[in-house]
Amino acid sequence: MLLLTGATGSIGSRLLPLLLERGEDVRCLVRDPRRLGAQRVDVQIALGDLGELADPHTMRQSLRGVDTVVHLAATIRDQPPRRLEELNGLATVRLLQAAERAGVRRFVFFSALDAGAAQRTRFFRAKWVAEQAVESSPLETSVFAPSVVYDHSDPWITLLRRFSFLPVLPVSGEGRAAFQPIWARDVAECVVGALAGEALRPRYELAGPETLTYDEMSDLVSRIAGRPRDLVHVPLPAVKASLVGLRAIFGEAVFATWEEAELMEVAMTTARGTADAQALGVEPRRMGDVLATS
Repeated sequence: MLLLTGATGSIGSRLLPLLLERGEDVRCLVRDPRRLGAQRVDVQIALGDLGELADPHTMRQSLRGVDTVVHLAATIRDQPPRRLEELNGLATVRLLQAAERAGVRRFVFFSALDAGAAQRTRFFRAKWVAEQAVESSPLETSVFAPSVVYDHSDPWITLLRRFSFLPVLPVSGEGRAAFQPIWARDVAECVVGALAGEALRPRYELAGPETLTYDEMSDLVSRIAGRPRDLVHVPLPAVKASLVGLRAIFGEAVFATWEEAELMEVAMTTARGTADAQALGVEPRRMGDVLATS
């Protein structure tokens, strides 16, 4: 049995059908099974989310009979009353420790390229804390560290498309941070390739075949949407003040938070390029080629 968290996210929604095609018995830890669509009848369901991983009952139910955990679930904003440090860092530690007690053999954790203790963003620091716990576990573990992961209808791409309806396309900060964007489907295929091997490598760094700045990705999305726009850079202090103010007014319904905007100021590249993906039998596609197809 394989426990999958984050099954309804960009990577998880691509990974789940691939696992089922391979004949895997999958249990999904989800808050709302309806978001699994038709596949909810093909999997076992464990009700819960990142915030409930402190509950021993949820842990026992989720991990009963599980051999492998693939932990994709994460958040890039606080979910009051819980902060993202608990949801990304502490929740992973709790799940890992419960997996050790339950006799799980393999634990796959999704972090991010350039996560570190001294990073400027809370998200990357929380991911680093979780990485340290995973790497020190006695289980057979593996950390997947991707660059920016995108898909046709993910929230970030959708937001950029909506911004392209404006007369100009706003970009927070200077837009110079570099990324190696990788398609969610390619990431999912990398996970399947790793699980099919005899043993997991301790770490995989996943990147697409090209390096693009935030400016270049924004421009690319607007052009593919058929609405090319001039870019206008909004100073970070103004971005922060605006997003903090909007969140105070609209709460969790706000279209973006400062924590999310700040992520695009942190470069996510690896000198390994596509080598780790290729070693898993995956040839990552270029962002423009993927988004140009439905």
